[in-house]
Amino acid sequence: MSFSSVSRRNFAKASLGAAALVSAGLTGCAGASGSSASASAASGPKPAILVTSFGTSYASSRHATIGAIESDIREAYANYDVRRAFTAQTVIDHIESDTGRHIDNFEEAMDKLVSEGVKEVIVQPTHLMDGFEYQDITKSLENYKSKFSKCALGAPLLASKEDQVAVAQAVKEASKRYEGEGVAICLMGHGTEAESNKIYATMQQLFTELGYNNYFMCTVEATPTFDDMIKAAKDAGYTKAVLRPFMVVAGDHATNDMADTTDPESLASKMTAAGFEVQSVLEGLGQLADVDEVYVQHVKAAIDAKA
Repeated sequence: MSFSSVSRRNFAKASLGAAALVSAGLTGCAGASGSSASASAASGPKPAILVTSFGTSYASSRHATIGAIESDIREAYANYDVRRAFTAQTVIDHIESDTGRHIDNFEEAMDKLVSEGVKEVIVQPTHLMDGFEYQDITKSLENYKSKFSKCALGAPLLASKEDQVAVAQAVKEASKRYEGEGVAICLMGHGTEAESNKIYATMQQLFTELGYNNYFMCTVEATPTFDDMIKAAKDAGYTKAVLRPFMVVAGDHATNDMADTTDPESLASKMTAAGFEVQSVLEGLGQLADVDEVYVQHVKAAIDAKA
C-alpha cells in the first residue's frame, strides 16, 4: 500500500512561500545583522538570501518541501529578500514548458542580484551534503564574490554531528506513528559518486547510536544498495517495511524508484519480493519543521560569518 503524508502546517506554510516566490524572483547571498540589514534597505536594495535547490517538477512536493524551507527562512529573516534558484536545468525547463513559469538557475539568479545593485548576499543550498552539486555552487560563487560587499555560502543540511542528530530525530518523530512490532523504517537516499556519499553510512551508525535500531538506510545510485538494506532488515528479523525518501523532496525518485509497485526494480517491489509487507510514505525531509530549522540556523551562521 502506498500513501502520501503531508503535514498540514508545513503545506500551508509552503504554499504561502511559493506564492510569494512567484512575485519575488530569485537572488542570493546575505551579510549583516537585523540592524545593518535595515540600514541597507534604507540606502538601497535589501540584502538577499538565495535559497538554492536541485529542484523538482512535482509541484505539490515542491510547494510542501522547498517552499516550506523558503517560507521558514523568510519568516526568520524578514529584513532580507528571500529568492529561489534551481540547479537542475532539466527541471527548470520542464516546469517552464508545463506551466510557462521560469525559475532562475544559479547564475541567472546571481546575475539579477548584481544588476539590481544588491550588496549583501547569502546563498543557502538545500542540498543534503557537500556533493557534486554543492561543490558546483561553491565554485560558481567564486565568480561573484568580488561583486558584493558580502557574499557567504551556507552549509548543507548534514554538515555537522549536531545537524545529523537533529535530522535523525526529526525523521524518528515523523515516523513514530508507523512503528510497531516487526516494522523496519527504510530510508532511501539518492547516493553519489562523491566522497560525501559516506554520509549514509554515518547516518546508519547514528541511528544505531541513538537506539533507532529499526531504521535502515539505502541509496538509489550508490551504497548502501537496496539489496544491502533488504538483507540488513531481514537478518534483523523484520517482516514489515515503511519506506520513506531520505531526500529534501518526495519527487521522481521517491515516486518511481521507491514507491512504484509496477516496477520490479523499485524498492517497494524488491522488498515485497523479499517477503516484506510494504508501505510507502511520500514525504520529503523538507516537510519536517525541525529539518527546515536546520537550514534556518545555517543561514544565521552564514550571516554572522565575517565577510
